[in-house]
Amino acid sequence: MFEAVFEKIKEFFSNRTRILFIVLLVLFSRLVVRCYELQILNSEEYAEDYVLKLEKETLTSSARGNIYDRYGNLLAYNELCYILTIEDNGKYDKEHPKNKTLNAMLAQIITNIEACGDQIDNNFGIVLNSKGNYVFRNQGSAQKRFKADVFGLSSASELAYDEKLGYDQALADPDQIMKYLMGPDRFNISDEYDKKLAYEITVIRFSLAQNNYQKYLTTTISSNISPESMAYIEEHLPEFQGVEVKETSIRKYVDSKYFAHIIGYTGMISPEEYEELSAVNKNYERTDVVGKSGIEEYMESYLQGKKGVQKVYVDSMGNLLEVISETPSRAGDDVYLSIDMFLQEAVYELLEQELAGVVYSKIVNAKEWNGENDIMIPIYDVYCALINNMVIDTDHFSMEDASDNEVSTLNIYEQRKSQALEELKRQLLTEEGCVYDTLPEEYQKYSTYVVRYLKSNDIFDSSMINSDTEMQTQWTSEKLSVNNYLRWCIDQNWIDITYFTGSSKYIDSDEIYANMVDYIIQNFENDKGFENLVYNQLIMDDTISGNTLCKILYDQKVLSDDDDISQSFLNGGMSSYYLLTNKIKTLDLTPGQLGLDPCSASSVITDTQTGEILACVTYPGYDNNRMANSVDAEYYYYLNNTGSNPLYNYATQQRTAPGSTFKPISAIAGLSEHVITTDETIVDEGIFTKLNNSIKCWIYPANHGAENLAGAITDSCNYYFNEVGYRLSFKNGDYDANLGIEKLTKYASMFGLNEKTGIEIEEYAPSIATEYPITAAMGQSNHNFTTISLARYVTALATRGTVYKYTLLSKVTDSEGNVIKEYKPEVINQINSVSGYDWDVIQQGMRGVVANSSTWTDFPVMVAGKTGTAQQVTTRGNHALFIGFAPYYEPKVSIATRIAYGYTSHNAAEVSRNILSYYFKLEDTDILLSGNAQEIENAGTNGFTD
Repeated sequence: MFEAVFEKIKEFFSNRTRILFIVLLVLFSRLVVRCYELQILNSEEYAEDYVLKLEKETLTSSARGNIYDRYGNLLAYNELCYILTIEDNGKYDKEHPKNKTLNAMLAQIITNIEACGDQIDNNFGIVLNSKGNYVFRNQGSAQKRFKADVFGLSSASELAYDEKLGYDQALADPDQIMKYLMGPDRFNISDEYDKKLAYEITVIRFSLAQNNYQKYLTTTISSNISPESMAYIEEHLPEFQGVEVKETSIRKYVDSKYFAHIIGYTGMISPEEYEELSAVNKNYERTDVVGKSGIEEYMESYLQGKKGVQKVYVDSMGNLLEVISETPSRAGDDVYLSIDMFLQEAVYELLEQELAGVVYSKIVNAKEWNGENDIMIPIYDVYCALINNMVIDTDHFSMEDASDNEVSTLNIYEQRKSQALEELKRQLLTEEGCVYDTLPEEYQKYSTYVVRYLKSNDIFDSSMINSDTEMQTQWTSEKLSVNNYLRWCIDQNWIDITYFTGSSKYIDSDEIYANMVDYIIQNFENDKGFENLVYNQLIMDDTISGNTLCKILYDQKVLSDDDDISQSFLNGGMSSYYLLTNKIKTLDLTPGQLGLDPCSASSVITDTQTGEILACVTYPGYDNNRMANSVDAEYYYYLNNTGSNPLYNYATQQRTAPGSTFKPISAIAGLSEHVITTDETIVDEGIFTKLNNSIKCWIYPANHGAENLAGAITDSCNYYFNEVGYRLSFKNGDYDANLGIEKLTKYASMFGLNEKTGIEIEEYAPSIATEYPITAAMGQSNHNFTTISLARYVTALATRGTVYKYTLLSKVTDSEGNVIKEYKPEVINQINSVSGYDWDVIQQGMRGVVANSSTWTDFPVMVAGKTGTAQQVTTRGNHALFIGFAPYYEPKVSIATRIAYGYTSHNAAEVSRNILSYYFKLEDTDILLSGNAQEIENAGTNGFTD
């Protein structure tokens, strides 16, 4: 029987197919058993032990290099802080949809960190102002780039009409954009959130969207958060998917207002900057902070440092499991400037004191300047400046904690604004309109503003205006109504009607015009410029008094009430006129705040022996701490809309005629071209009448009599230099203006006045005159030079012809102090064509300018210089200039100073004297830098001077 069974088995297994079937059956059975063990018996245990490992490579930040002055005084550094970030690494399902879950989490975080005193980072292109209205942060190309990002386009050129939305993407207003972003097609933000919270959720969601929701790429919610916010987040961290508190650093600036225009500031990298920088350095990320302007931008490649690289394992939720390898980061290099920190600060303070002195001396207790004699500043202009330049925050009038003075003022304004808009709309829609010169002055201003508003918002293309047309002539001569003018401009295609046609394809001209009027009136409801006009009118007709405005200054803590003057005013013992003039004198209200002429100035100091820039000062400055890291939106708006324009670098960007400071070049041109000699005298006849141009000497009806070259420079004789320009324009007995300009250009170019100086920050190129050599020779015509270009020019005068390529840099060192690179001014020209004797005569003339001036009486150091006064418009003060060097025989330092609309060169010379006094340590610093307005007996008239 055994044998029979064995034979049967043997026979069964002799078939290979059967054997294969049995093997597969066993293996399958084993697989079934194993799956049962994994999924049924031990599922919980294995689920707890299972971790999916993903390899991740991240870059670790490097510390940005510091910036120092020439002596190692710290100007820019990093400060340790903590930031709150979020990564999009959450999992969502139908029960917990992404938008709802993410929005709720952000709402909870925002609400609680704000309760701890922190704010979200906000570089969003739309701002929610204090009145609860959405407004664009930027205009022009920046606004278009923002709109392209909103609608998911790669460039602004792709913006187009959207059928689904019903409007042109390029013309979308802030409300339309916010409605779109908060809508179901984007972030689906619930109506249950209040407007401010919904806006802030949108800001963060948009930042996340800009990162394309990339896993492990963080978005900053809030920078430099408080310990209270840190504690709250750590406590609730399990609830907040992808949220983390990180240690980092923020950029800080020492004494920021003095150096802001030189150093610049940092900020989050833009898409354009990322494309440019990452093309050179692949380590840049879209969340990096980079230099945005100034030295921070120019020296970015040194300051940025080198990132570290960390390779890690993370789980499916992004949690760190294991560090595989790590390469440490390298700190950025340190940059040293040629600037002397203490000199820079002193020059700034001295400029402010001089400006305050001029403003103080010009204020009169009157409502308006009558236009006669000298230009004065009526106290009502000061009242209006408090509103126009945002010294008083009118937005605060509508806040819950507004004072009674603020509330009552707001009520008066709202009533007047409603009346003004109603009447303006009526005038705009009247069939024939109201001719401009028949309107009340108030409505003339509103009508003018309508046109200006359309132009400033790129709706009215002013470049297309043809001034020769009859209608344009009637408008400029005030013989046309604003509505007839605008209708005509629409017909001329000067106005972009797409702003008013909406989705309608067929619309007649009357409808277009009516829509435009609606657009204007609607936008004027919240327009700051129109608001200022209404407030100004209320001030001028005494509906809002200067007394009330001054009380608001105390309510808003602009002024402190802890002094006798303030108490006297608040107790009714002093008028608003005396209060404000006192506060201007004590610099409690500064020229930069008020924005009244003069409110800006610049000065550049150069070491003549090395060509190094010791100070490059622009007044007013700004706080670049509020621009770095995360831009303070309200502060940025202020900087862009205040009259003194603090973001503008007056030392390197403002260009005006040089006035008589140009005359030494004309002297060199005349000598070199042999049309004058140093000994020849030219008789000043008071008026230069050759060619029937009737140019008056600045002392007319008097005259200087017979002048030699040195005397003509000392006396700044216009007639003498008119004659020089005249003679330079002759060839073979014929007058040729182009020849005169050609020769003046030749010699001005020798001094570098035909090109930029070479500094590493934004600088505008100077421009030598192209017409009228007779007036160009005395520094007028259409010359346009920056203060820094004049500084290089006067340095060449001091050194007898050495022209430098300027630099603001001294050296770069690594974090251990090793010098990597040194910077020195480069000599780009040495003027050898002028003889030593000719230099003597020119410098003697410049010495005479100072020696004969009461400003420099008893000044211990011999100074040579040249004053200049340049008139730009008759309704504003002249530009005041001074260039000079000292000591006279062995120059160590040169100076160029300009006070825009500073009335007379005497004022520029006076502050230059004080600057040199500080530099040579001739007076007690506490006396020089008194913190009070410079005492000025006579700030000068706006008459024709040197």
